[in-house]
Amino acid sequence: MNHLLVLIVAVVVIFALLRRELGSVAAVAALAALTLFAFVLRSPLLGVLFLLAGAVVAVAGLPGVRNNWLTPKLFAIFKKVAPKVSQTEQVALDAGTVGWDGELFSGRPNWDRLLEHQNKGLSEEEQAFVDHQCGVATGMCNAWDIAVERGDLPADLWNYLKKEKFFGMIIPKEYGGLGFSAKAQSAVLQKLAMNETLMVVVGVPNSLGPGELLLKYGTQEQKDHYLPRLADGTEIPCFGLTGPRAGSDATSIPDTGIVCKGMHNGEEVLGVRLNFEKRWITLAPIATVVGLAFRMFDPDKLLGETEDIGITCALVPRDTDGMEIGRRHCPIGSPFMNGPIIGKDVFIPMDYLIGGTAMAGQGWRMLVECLSVGRCITLPSGASGSARYMVGLAGGFTRIRRQFNFPVADMEGVQVPLARIASMSYIARATVAHTANMIDNGEKPAVPSAILKSQLTEYQRTILSDAMDVHGGKAVTLGPRNYLGIGFSATPVAITVEGANIMTRSLMIFGQGAIRSHPWVLKELEAKQADDIRAFDKAIFGHIGMAAGNVARSLSAGLGVPTGGRPFYGHADRYARAVNRFSAAFSLLADVAMGTLGGSLKLREMLSARLGDVLSNLYMTSMVLKQWHEGRKVPGEEALMRYSCEFLLHEAEEAIAGVLDNLPNRPVARAVRLIVLPLGKRWHMPADSLVSRIAKDISTDTALRSYLLEDTWQTQDGTQDNPLARYNALLKDNERAAAIYQTVGKAAAKGELPMTALHPEQRFDAAHEIGLLSNEDHDFMVAYEAEVLEMLTVDDFPFDEFARNKSKIVWHGVQEKPKAKAKTTKKAENKGTVEGDA
Repeated sequence: MNHLLVLIVAVVVIFALLRRELGSVAAVAALAALTLFAFVLRSPLLGVLFLLAGAVVAVAGLPGVRNNWLTPKLFAIFKKVAPKVSQTEQVALDAGTVGWDGELFSGRPNWDRLLEHQNKGLSEEEQAFVDHQCGVATGMCNAWDIAVERGDLPADLWNYLKKEKFFGMIIPKEYGGLGFSAKAQSAVLQKLAMNETLMVVVGVPNSLGPGELLLKYGTQEQKDHYLPRLADGTEIPCFGLTGPRAGSDATSIPDTGIVCKGMHNGEEVLGVRLNFEKRWITLAPIATVVGLAFRMFDPDKLLGETEDIGITCALVPRDTDGMEIGRRHCPIGSPFMNGPIIGKDVFIPMDYLIGGTAMAGQGWRMLVECLSVGRCITLPSGASGSARYMVGLAGGFTRIRRQFNFPVADMEGVQVPLARIASMSYIARATVAHTANMIDNGEKPAVPSAILKSQLTEYQRTILSDAMDVHGGKAVTLGPRNYLGIGFSATPVAITVEGANIMTRSLMIFGQGAIRSHPWVLKELEAKQADDIRAFDKAIFGHIGMAAGNVARSLSAGLGVPTGGRPFYGHADRYARAVNRFSAAFSLLADVAMGTLGGSLKLREMLSARLGDVLSNLYMTSMVLKQWHEGRKVPGEEALMRYSCEFLLHEAEEAIAGVLDNLPNRPVARAVRLIVLPLGKRWHMPADSLVSRIAKDISTDTALRSYLLEDTWQTQDGTQDNPLARYNALLKDNERAAAIYQTVGKAAAKGELPMTALHPEQRFDAAHEIGLLSNEDHDFMVAYEAEVLEMLTVDDFPFDEFARNKSKIVWHGVQEKPKAKAKTTKKAENKGTVEGDA
């Protein structure tokens, strides 16, 4: 009995030490105490084992001892097996900051760090801009008109965007811009996301491009000249990075700039002769100034001894000799301005380089530092905004669309995608808002930017596909009335640009995070680079202590013993407890993968992707919990919070299981599975009851629906029709209409109405005639059903409408070919004859 007691006490003490990572000194002291305890309780065998364990820990763990024998051996081994970090990778690693992603990598996240900066929303000025200017701009858009009829935004809208300084959101007020916060930029783009083209046109100049590069790296002269002109739209910028052979691998750009002397404004000056071919450049066809990334060389050493200077960024005016610009690409689904730029022997003076000669060769650093912020805002905000609109449109349509005598929103098969749309919208909203808040508080989230870009644009693809499904024939028939189809077809653009999602998920999230966000790996590599054995000793034993702690935390949490503090209550506390558990499991898995695979982990993209999925889902769960903690908690929101967290935690656990299933070292994988999933997988998809409740709440006039539609265009005061406003109006009357539908339906089923009254309008008339409906109810339902029918109606066109080349139309013998309009040529006039089409 004494042996068992000693053993239980030992397990509790050791687990407590490991979970808290108290270090080797505390471990030696604890083992000494356990030794004494064992001998006192007459358990000498265990006492001897504790004594030996304490001796091993002292020799291998105490700094004064290990530095003399163990650390040098470990350092020598590490130098041989550690992957070499290229200069390009080092620049990317140095860019940005580590925040909540680092906490998740640690295995014991400090929730106080996440909650220390409360999201207090927008300023009055920013909110007024979102409410008014963004509403006006959105109200000028019709997807069919923009995508098909004109292939561009209307001229009045372009003028309005310039007048209200939409292109100057990131430019400070002292330069004539709006000086908006990151949260405000995000809110603007979310509201404009009703139209994909509008969102892109406004988002790109405020993201990675000349404006941001000038703000951070430009000379004062460049700032004074360009920033005011960019803010008011006098200058339209674009940025040329990608080309035929350089897409996601932007460092491989083959475009060159050779330092030389040339003529500029009638004088011979030192400059750069450029040769380049760029593709997929947004706003290029109408840009007045081109930001350009190229590889700069100085073969004649006119600037110094270095010949390969590196990637450099410059600003080149549109009318510069040798530059071909103006042609357009045709982006799928969304005709935003995008096209190629070609330059042959384009000479620019040195002061065209962004930041001047001092910033020559610093282009890659400039780009990755800007990308860590811009990638958090533009495309994730577009995805979140699109999701908000889909909640309103899909919820509204499925409530008014009746089949089998009741709304399709009440069909369980339809409720599944409706709940998924609502949840993904809620997750995207929380993730974008709180990451933007981090930026406003000084962070430059590099790894989270990759998470947001890849995960939320994938959500956008899922949401739009679900919205298409529940709309059925309404959405697959294009025309001015179709508010979904064109945006749906444009989703591959967001998936592809700013780092293709396949690459971002497979290489960047975990690949960059494993070094940048991990508490110790980067310090170990830096110690190796500097040949600093003391720094290595601190890093490697800190790493070992963290790994041991994660073993204890993962196993104990997997068995139901909570780990780490959590400032939440109720269901939220349960989900935060799961985040703590999976954070420890993720950190342990990351160390196991790096330890067993070494440098080859870079090539194991499927494993890296799954590890990235764990991190991504834990990050988004954390943002949802922060939103719930700080938010208003409107009626119905708790069900949505629960659905969202359970969905995300299920996805995280599935990714953990996928890593364990595919680790090449199977004995290690089986051992780790017993630690991180001791009771197997325990997180399931959300319950059907949550699905049904959420679907009902977003398809009826509820507080939750109103909350999810905040900061969207909901008024009917634009130059274009607003389907969301029409659905909102119908839902306000839906409860009354539903009762009348039921009354009339029962009468028809009983045979009280003529069997030929098949249309709703006919049944309302018949019910009115027999006194079943009052005059008021009859008139109400006739008007209500007319509006419903209008929202269900799709467009049709003349037979030859879609052929750009009318001469190629096949008339099939059943269509009447239009009569050719006679036209008289000058030659025919002289002869008195008339020519016409054959």
